[in-house]
This record gives sequence, structure tokens and C-alpha cells, in this order.
Amino acid sequence: MELTTYVNNLWIVVAGILVMFMQPGFMLVETGFTRSKNSVNIVMKNFMDFSVGAITYWAFGFGLAYGGISVGGFLAYGSFFLEGDSINYFFQVVFAATAATIVSGAVAERTKFSAYLFFQPFICGVIYPIVTHWVWSGQGWLSELGFIDFAGSGVVHMVGGFAALAGIQIVGPRIGKYDEDGKPQNIPGSSMVAGALGVFILWFGWYGFNVGSALSAVDVDLASIAVTTTLSAAAGSITAMYVSMISGKPNVGMTLNGALAGLVGITAGCANVNNLGAVLIGLISGVIVVYSINFLEKQGFDDAVGAVSVHGICGIWGVFSVAIFDISSGLLFTGGTSLIIPQLIGILSISAWAYGTSYFVLKVIDSALGLRVTVEEEIAGLDATEHGTIAYGDFITKS
Repeated sequence: MELTTYVNNLWIVVAGILVMFMQPGFMLVETGFTRSKNSVNIVMKNFMDFSVGAITYWAFGFGLAYGGISVGGFLAYGSFFLEGDSINYFFQVVFAATAATIVSGAVAERTKFSAYLFFQPFICGVIYPIVTHWVWSGQGWLSELGFIDFAGSGVVHMVGGFAALAGIQIVGPRIGKYDEDGKPQNIPGSSMVAGALGVFILWFGWYGFNVGSALSAVDVDLASIAVTTTLSAAAGSITAMYVSMISGKPNVGMTLNGALAGLVGITAGCANVNNLGAVLIGLISGVIVVYSINFLEKQGFDDAVGAVSVHGICGIWGVFSVAIFDISSGLLFTGGTSLIIPQLIGILSISAWAYGTSYFVLKVIDSALGLRVTVEEEIAGLDATEHGTIAYGDFITKS
């Protein structure tokens, strides 16, 4: 093996490990933003997101995304039950698990664990891989149109975000989220400290997500991608904090989601924009996420962690921002308009595919098994009713 190949492969493995480490980040965000009586359930869902995802992506997900034969640019065929191509499999499977985990947080605190397990193979093994083929395989119809998504604002985050939207529509809001007049009520999470630690871990892992997507450590300006990623996340957290202050005091949940929004927003164009563009993308992402969370909540969409807004809505913005801020052909710096139509087509097709297929699969699961736990189980908490244990044993009280 040549030294260059060895170095590139080593970097891809390291980047994949960083992305895999985002799983505990998601777990901490979800447990921190929700009540402690459901923490074990969230741990189990996140653990199975990666475990089930790894097997299903190996069995057929990778083949649908990167198999040797492309069927009309829509999906691939081949390389099922993969042997070999270890570098590509490892880096891509951690992305697939990320898409699945986004759904977990949105539907937290009221979803049957057994029913959720049936959805995981579909998003990791079918829904996400087909979008991957469209954009990243080199044979997909979207890439042929000139669509750009460097690291996954659309491919990963829009897929997870719009799957999450389908999930919260079908499973419905948590008990107590809305009063008799339909006004949304705050349901405090168990630990904003855990939520903040989770966001820091996600930010850390995102460098593997974005910088690793260069798929090379040689003759690539990796540092510039790390810088645009950093600036957008920082800008997103700042604007989300200030926007949240319009209606009161600085909101820590919105501030944390603002950082994630900036990260999602920059992911599509992190290698294609300059530093100023990255800051502007992050600033706008922070505004979008606050207004989106509040709007969806008022419309009756109970998203326990803001996943639809962070990943779905800011994913849309991230994809479209490439058409504006791309330094070689974007509207702002060059006056170019060639990216507008491909990016819009990508937004419409990815959101429709992710939402439509997820809604269908989840509806079938709901009809067959029921997605939602009973009222009594939800009130008692899913840790005790779904898993027969509790997360924090020291908090047991004796009568």
C-alpha cells in the first residue's frame, strides 16, 4: 500500500470513529431534554440505532447505495452482505446510524420500543441508502443535475428530520404537552447539563462528519473545512440565544439547538464556502431554528428535542445556502444562478422521499403493532414499563 493511500485510509477511519462518537452525544441531548423516567428507553433506542443500523447497512443498505449496478440513477444493486470495501462501509455506516438517531429524539417519551425497532432497518437499510445513491455514488440522478451536498445537510439531516416529522405526526403529542385550549406547555427536561455535554460531543464529532467527508488527508485543505464548521456552529448558537431573549430570558435549550442548527446548516457547503459565508449561514440557521421550533409547537407537532427544526428545516437551509454562498458559482459572490434549480430539486425530492416513505412504513407499523404506549405506561415512564428498570436508582423513594 502506498503511503498516500495509507494516510488517507487512516484519516477516514479516524473520522468515522469521530462520527460514531456522535451517538453518545445524541443520547445525552435526548436524555437531557426529556424526563428522567424515560432515560433508559432513550439509551436503548440509541444503542440499537447503531447496532441494528450496522447490520442492516452491511446486509443491504450499502448495496443499495454503492452496489456495482445503478438502476436508472435511483438505486444501486450489488454488494449485498458486503465483503471487502471496508473503508467505505465503515465511514458510511456511521452516517446511516446518525439519520436513524435523529428520529429517536423527536418521538421520545411515548413510543413503543418494540415498534421503533421495526423502523430502524428501513431507515438505515433502505430510505437513507437510496438518497445516498442519488447524491454520493457518482451514478445518481441528483448528482448528474449538479446538486451539491458535501457532507450531508440533505442526505443525512433532511432524511432524518423529515422521517422524524412523519413519526411525530403519527405518534401524536405527549400527555400534558397541550392544555384544553391547545396551548403548548413546557415539559422541562431532566438535565440541561447533560444536554449541553451532548451538544459539545456532537460538535466535536461533527469535525469527523464534515472534515472526514473530504475522504482524503493529502492535498486537501482540511483546516478550512474545520474552520467553516466552527464558525457556523458558533454563529448559530449566538443568534439562537439572542432570538430566544425576545420573549424572555436567554433559553439554554434554544442556544444549544442553535449550535446544532449552525452545524447542520454548514454541512452541505462546508468545503465550498468561505469564512464569511460560513458565519452568515450559521447566523441565519440560529434564527430559523428558534422560529421553526416555536411554529411547529404551536401547530400541534410535539418534537421532544427540536429534531425536525434542527435537522429537517435547517437541512433545507443548508442545502439551499450552497446556491447562495458557493465561492465558485454561488449567487452572492459570483452572481451565478446555476445551482439554484439543482439545489431546489434536491430539497423537494429528498424531503418528499424521506417523509413519504417514513410515513408509509410507520403507518404500517402503527396499524400492525401500535406505535404508542398506553396512557398508564406513558405516565409511569418508559423505563419501568418498557424495560423494567430505572436510570437513577438512588432516586427510589420508600414508603
